[in-house]
Amino acid sequence: MAKLTHMDETGRARMVDVSDKASTAREAVAEGFVRMSGQTLALALSGQGRKGDVRAVAEVAGVMAAKKTSELIPMCHPLAITKAEVRIEPVDDGLMVTARVKTTGQTGVEMEALTAVSVACLTLYDMLKAAEKGMVIETVRLTSKTGGKSGAWRA
Repeated sequence: MAKLTHMDETGRARMVDVSDKASTAREAVAEGFVRMSGQTLALALSGQGRKGDVRAVAEVAGVMAAKKTSELIPMCHPLAITKAEVRIEPVDDGLMVTARVKTTGQTGVEMEALTAVSVACLTLYDMLKAAEKGMVIETVRLTSKTGGKSGAWRA
């Protein structure tokens, strides 16, 4: 069984010490999906929502969230993010959210990408809830990461 890095030898939570790790280029990509009716999707794509351009607001919210990850997730290190990009695209029955985050440093940006996607999905829900409260946020997941000792990984 893999050892949990955020637990010390006594089982107490701890921030991982990355002092001796080499700085490398790191990137993570995450995605999530907001399922909604065709009518709500059309509203989201119209740019005519009462709160503004739904996708643009959610994309900015995702970027902001990536930068605040260490303030939200207790054991995450504050990182100097060099790129945070969130894209929201329509698919058959909803909106697909994809976040790509990069840094050069001693620890990865998987949590920043996942946080960006999660907050962008929540923002879509907030922006569209007046039209449909039954939307479903689903399948938030890491799809790839590169860099660091463990190297590349793909879902």
